[in-house]
Amino acid sequence: MPRTDGDRPDVRVSGAPAGMSGDLAPTEATKTSTEATRQTRRRFDRNASLYDPMEYLMETRAFRRWRPRLWELVEEERVLEVGVGTGKNMPYYPAHAHVTGIDLSPRMLERAKERAASLGRTPALMEMDVQHLDFSDDSFDAAVSTCVFCSVPDPVLGLKEIRRVLGPGGRLYMLEHVLSHKPVLRRVMNLMNPLVVRVVGANINRQTRNSLAEVGFDVFVEESLWLDIFWLFIAEAS
Repeated sequence: MPRTDGDRPDVRVSGAPAGMSGDLAPTEATKTSTEATRQTRRRFDRNASLYDPMEYLMETRAFRRWRPRLWELVEEERVLEVGVGTGKNMPYYPAHAHVTGIDLSPRMLERAKERAASLGRTPALMEMDVQHLDFSDDSFDAAVSTCVFCSVPDPVLGLKEIRRVLGPGGRLYMLEHVLSHKPVLRRVMNLMNPLVVRVVGANINRQTRNSLAEVGFDVFVEESLWLDIFWLFIAEAS
């Protein structure tokens, strides 16, 4: 759907990330988080040209069913897609939605822009870190993410930022993989996690459902998609 300037969310201009004062010295935790974010950006920039081929089997066997299932549930108009990546969700954007897509990696965004052009889509695509969103409070009615919070260095901080830009009653729609509760599988996932993070930048042992509750989201839909690892969540900002 064509977009007008009036449809675009307000972008907050600030000298410091959300929730931080510009005159505060960075703490060690902040420095560590910043370096982790840089490493994540470098990994996704490095893998951008290979990302779609790397995910081909998973995409064809699962995500091509799960993506439309998620997006058909989105009824809101002002929608933020967090971690737009190479734009794999674009074919499923609802006609009524004005979508703003963000990603940490400029090279992934280049791919997303190419896909948008090939599909005739006009989302607003921006390079941005979900941990420090440059949007005003209550800028969106809904947010959507598909297997993004496995790679956000501080997922709780990222979810807090989404909650802020959604405001009360805003909804977060997620496809996400989490750490299994099955003892053997759980142990294997924990053992493999350091290698997976190093190679592709994704953590396979996150407990995102717990993080949603921690930041004040009310999860009212939990649909298991595969084993107890892949889930569809819908949560509302309280």
